[in-house]
Amino acid sequence: MQGQSFNSSTNLMNLILKDIPSEAGISRVEYEGPRIALYTKNPKFLMENNYIISDIVNTVKKRVILRIEKVVRKSEDEARKILMNVIPKEAGVTNVFFDDALGEVIIEAKRPNSIINNNFNSIELVNEIGWKIKIRKAPHIPSTSMSNIYYTLKSSAEDRERIYKTIGERIFRPRILSDSEITLLTLGGFGQVGRSCMLLETSESKVLIDCGIHPGSRNPLESYPRLDWVDIDLDELDAVIISHAHLDHSGFLPVLYKYGYDGPVYCSEPTLPLMVLLLTDFIKVASMQGDYAPYDMRDIREMIKHCITLPYSLVTDISPDIKLVLNNAGHILGSSIIHLHIGEGAHNVIYTGDYKFERTLLFESAVWNYPRAETLITESTYGSKEDIMPNREEAENDFVNKINETLKEGGKVLIPVPAVGRAQEIMLVLDRYMRMGKLIEVPIFIEGMISEATAIHVAYPEYLARDLRSKILEEDTNPFVSEYFTIIEHPSNRDEALREGPALIMATSGMLEGGPVLEYFKELATSDKNKILFVSYQINGTLGRRILDGAREVNLINEDGKIKVVNINCKVEKVEGFSGHSDYNQIMRFVAKLRPKLRRIIVAHGEKKKIENMARVLSRMFKIPTFQPDIQEAIKLR
Repeated sequence: MQGQSFNSSTNLMNLILKDIPSEAGISRVEYEGPRIALYTKNPKFLMENNYIISDIVNTVKKRVILRIEKVVRKSEDEARKILMNVIPKEAGVTNVFFDDALGEVIIEAKRPNSIINNNFNSIELVNEIGWKIKIRKAPHIPSTSMSNIYYTLKSSAEDRERIYKTIGERIFRPRILSDSEITLLTLGGFGQVGRSCMLLETSESKVLIDCGIHPGSRNPLESYPRLDWVDIDLDELDAVIISHAHLDHSGFLPVLYKYGYDGPVYCSEPTLPLMVLLLTDFIKVASMQGDYAPYDMRDIREMIKHCITLPYSLVTDISPDIKLVLNNAGHILGSSIIHLHIGEGAHNVIYTGDYKFERTLLFESAVWNYPRAETLITESTYGSKEDIMPNREEAENDFVNKINETLKEGGKVLIPVPAVGRAQEIMLVLDRYMRMGKLIEVPIFIEGMISEATAIHVAYPEYLARDLRSKILEEDTNPFVSEYFTIIEHPSNRDEALREGPALIMATSGMLEGGPVLEYFKELATSDKNKILFVSYQINGTLGRRILDGAREVNLINEDGKIKVVNINCKVEKVEGFSGHSDYNQIMRFVAKLRPKLRRIIVAHGEKKKIENMARVLSRMFKIPTFQPDIQEAIKLR
């Protein structure tokens, strides 16, 4: 990840232009966020002679991308007609989106491989229409989140061009100091699970890593990151990086834009639509429950405009002295381990976010082979020695047996699930075991954001485990669709799920902190025939955690605003083994794999006792200085 420094942006541009032949038709060079864009009136020449761009990249050690001047682009209507005449009908095109700010056209198709494999001459086609072409898998059902993203991108093209240029000028500004001091300030998610947030400061840069909320807290000082403690002006921030879409890592992000942040947010490609889905739902649930949401849809749209999505493994400059690489974390779709390379080899930081160091039905195992890592910041959700998950076969058998026990008695099983990650995993397990005849065949009702979240999974198959990716792209099958599933699309249809007789009900949210699961809970909790079966982590303070810890009576607010006392007579159980977090042994194996040896480990994202245990064991086993900071601490890394 070595880079090359330049005294001025003019020198950088001159170096880029120096050896480009006149036939390339380069009309201008512009900053485009973390990229340098070469604008051409002759795209065919540069696409056929792509070594020219490669040589520039090797020289300047920056991301360089080809863009086509607007004057040679066909109108959207003309370009669409040309594309639709070339694309085979069996591709099943569902959407053609033109991004005027980037000069790109995104083609969403049910069968994208039929376009790619059908002698699709992109060089000739790009030259003809004047738009760069991207082909994506279409979601199997319409996604409101993705539609909102496209609408925002479309309506803000001019503003985004300004944003990209401003970001680029900030990234590629000359460095003032050659040696970096590096400090980590803990703003949330240390000594607790929830509101993950930290500020990394160097002599040149300030980068915020994650920006979440605490879903189980009602006190603002405990709900949100302690940005007030660092007293930072938002204009001083070079970037925000989001590890994944869960609200305890992203839920406060729109507030930054509400209060004037105008910089970039970096995340993986699927993280953006998943964030939009969860952040939008947060507003909706808060409104329904009469709670306060600290942001609104305008702030989410502002976030979308500033979001720069990255594929895994791509080295990206995010400030004059920091390069970023995102790698698979195996936790949820698009979840990322964040690798920061600071200075010219000065220091490397690995932040795991939430990670799973084991292959699951949904994802490959978290990436561990980093060229360098001096500081590791690891989660410790399951940091106690007792936190050892059963193997997958044992977990699935336990899950099926617990369900069958209740179904045999004519009861219903309510499975609260997070919409992203665990829901899709559980859907695959339920379908497989029911088809095998090992799970009693009953209707499986699904309600909440699960359907749209699943559609986003289908739209990004390259981020899924190999066999799922193959089914979606090569076999043209949807592994998340089953004859056993009934989608509840409106509250008026819940009667079908609640009528007499055994049934399975999956609903959001996974911690009973809002969403349709609460309505099912009110109806099912009072009968000892039924069961609530938890399959995901329950954060301290959430309703799910209180019930799991033995609460037999809870107060809930009805739609009319009145308090309803719910007596919990049903069975309450939890199945271990489906978590998207690494257990104790997996954390140990991950740390042991990292080479060369770390200089420092910082333990975060866990309950106090689990963090203390994990820090103590890591320090003893690996002979590495290990820290367990609380919120509002500063740690000097260099």
